[in-house]
Amino acid sequence: MSERQNSYSYEEILSCGRGELFGPGNAQLPLPPMLMFDRITTINDDGGEHGKGQIIAEYDIKPDLWFFDCHFEGDPVMPGCLGLDAVWQMTGFFLGWTGALGRGRALGVGEVKLKSMITPSVKKVTYKVDMKRVINRRLVMGVSDGIIMADDDVAFEIKDMKVGLFQSDS
Repeated sequence: MSERQNSYSYEEILSCGRGELFGPGNAQLPLPPMLMFDRITTINDDGGEHGKGQIIAEYDIKPDLWFFDCHFEGDPVMPGCLGLDAVWQMTGFFLGWTGALGRGRALGVGEVKLKSMITPSVKKVTYKVDMKRVINRRLVMGVSDGIIMADDDVAFEIKDMKVGLFQSDS
């Protein structure tokens, strides 16, 4: 089990992707290229809009990122599903950070508003996730709201993002 740090470097979140940070069988981030942030700048269990915890991460946008070549040719934009996945990743990471056990799985999202695009001209994406509810009983689940910023513009508003942690014998 990792210490409850307030921030994580790229190397530290890669260790989560390898299953080293929270231990085998527990919350794990994807590895690049599906890892959608470069660092976690803030994580706490009492901040955010609802006072139940907050996690803030950043992603440095480079014009040669893999998704710009294929979405869409001649009109590159980050796919909206990758922004959603980033918030699912962060919500699952938060659950692992609290000490909850199990492997993370996306369970749904209530509402998504796409307000601006993330294009190769954007320098940095900032994800701000506010936990609304954290359940750690037989059911382990986090419910969060998120805002994704493309430099200084709101790109996404997300409500009721749900992630569960599941333990299995297989």
